[in-house]
Parts: sequence; C-alpha cells; structure tokens
Amino acid sequence: MAIFTTIDHVGIAVHDLDEAVDWYRETFGMQLAHREDNEEQGVREAMLYVSPGDTGAQIQLLAPLRPDSAIASFLDRSGPGVQQIAYRVDDVAAASATLRERGMRLLYDEPRRGTGGSLINFVHPKDAGGVLVELVQAP
Repeated sequence: MAIFTTIDHVGIAVHDLDEAVDWYRETFGMQLAHREDNEEQGVREAMLYVSPGDTGAQIQLLAPLRPDSAIASFLDRSGPGVQQIAYRVDDVAAASATLRERGMRLLYDEPRRGTGGSLINFVHPKDAGGVLVELVQAP
C-alpha cells in the first residue's frame, strides 16, 4: 500500500536564509513561493518553486532561529546541504500509524505544525536508510 502521494519538497539547511534565497533566485532562477519563521521548530524558512508558474515539488531553505534548533545542530554537525526529503500524504496521522506498524520510528507522537499551516511528522533517519523523511499533509 502506498503511503506517499508525491514529493512535496527537498529541505536544504543554510546559515543565512536571505543570502540563500537570493543565491537560488539569481543562480537558478527559482521563484520565492513562501517565507515564514516557525518558532516551534526554531527555523526561518523559505519555499521556492523550481521555475516560474511551477506548482509541483519545491525547495525548502531552512536557517536556524536559535542555536538549540534541530537545523542549528544539523549545520554544526554536517554543514550546509540537503537536510531532508519531504513526501506529501493525505493524512499525516494515518501515515504515521502505518509506518509505525511497519517498524519505523517517528520523531513526534502527534503531528506538528509545519510550513504554511501544514501538518508534519518525520521518520527517523536510522530507519530510512540515513535519510530524514518528512511527512507533509497540506493545510
């Protein structure tokens, strides 16, 4: 049984969000779709469309809001780069339950708020081939 409906975005950890947004726009011609600070997750984030008029998978740039955030820890450990791949699901709670039944560890007991009011959870990278997998339910 399929869990995911499509790739939602690829998350990239960066030190400076404004600098990274400018670089992706100027270098690759990507278009800014959304920007916000997520206090709960401790990140400043921006979503970018790969090309103008695109409404498919996006690039998410993530910069730390505070030094104790998961993104700050990732940057300290690994430096800038791909931090996660996010898949869209119809129901994040149901997808989380199914994955738990299949032996996966999820980071949260209950879904949390993600970008733009979405609901999210994460599969532990040790259970997903070393990749942090995000589950995203659109708002």
